[in-house]
Amino acid sequence: MKTLNKRVLVTGGAGFLGSHLCERLLEQGCDVLCVDNFYTATKDNIRHLLGHPHFELMRHDVTFPLYVEVDEIYNLACPASPIHYQSDPVQTTKTSVHGAINMLGLAKRTGARIFQASTSEVYGDPEVHPQDEGYWGRVNPIGPRACYDEGKRCAETLFFDYHRQHGLRVKVARIFNTYGPRMHPDDGRVVSNFIIQALRNEPITLYGDGSQSRAFCYVDDMIEGIVRLMESPEAVTGPINLGNPVEFSMRELAECVRELTGSNAPLIERPLPVDDPRQRRPDIRLARELLAWEPRVQLVEGLRRTVEYFEALLRRGLA
Repeated sequence: MKTLNKRVLVTGGAGFLGSHLCERLLEQGCDVLCVDNFYTATKDNIRHLLGHPHFELMRHDVTFPLYVEVDEIYNLACPASPIHYQSDPVQTTKTSVHGAINMLGLAKRTGARIFQASTSEVYGDPEVHPQDEGYWGRVNPIGPRACYDEGKRCAETLFFDYHRQHGLRVKVARIFNTYGPRMHPDDGRVVSNFIIQALRNEPITLYGDGSQSRAFCYVDDMIEGIVRLMESPEAVTGPINLGNPVEFSMRELAECVRELTGSNAPLIERPLPVDDPRQRRPDIRLARELLAWEPRVQLVEGLRRTVEYFEALLRRGLA
């Protein structure tokens, strides 16, 4: 008797991370149901998958229940850049909270294993550096970023309550800054901002004096970590930090982008946004220990691939 393919649901599957994850799951022989409402995603991200016999696309908003039969659920649905999640903050919170409730309900009914794409933003503007999973964070619950930060924190609460109360098989990853091809050119994130500005020879915008730091993980490494967490033993629930522990200042990143693009664009300083973290770097000891995972793509190589992607978008008039 022929064994059925694993049926996998990816919410937010047409987004930046979601589209790369759908590709990876298809390579592994899964039947993939990609669900997205296209609020921030674009069909171009998954256009090359539309003819695949094991890929299905469904336009759906996860704030409404979904009735399908699946073996695994990757819940990635939520705007992830400040420009997008602050444009409709109420809907952002609903997507994180109602979306989690609906996907957890689906997992409960089907017995599916379920992954939650949480975020380093649960740590807020941290007092602990680097941030490990035992740190409870420092989040402003009424600030302009709270719709995302607190929405994701509440989603984590729901996942672990469903795990304790209903025995659901949950996996929670706290995803740190990730970059690579298929980033939205206008999402306001620092890597896409710097590259687009440099390629257009426009002034590169630093917020503050550029000394604030981030750690950047290339998308291929992130997808590997996500899949390893989902495939880990049931006792491994997370939360587990996934990110690159090598830290760079914003000014260092800008200079690297200028060098890679050959741009002479000047650096200009603007005021720091409200509640913008001064530093962010993951402690990934748990990921190393439990998943045997750590990033492999160096920043310069990852940026080179990302620059090539945005150059192609600009040539086609899509950015």
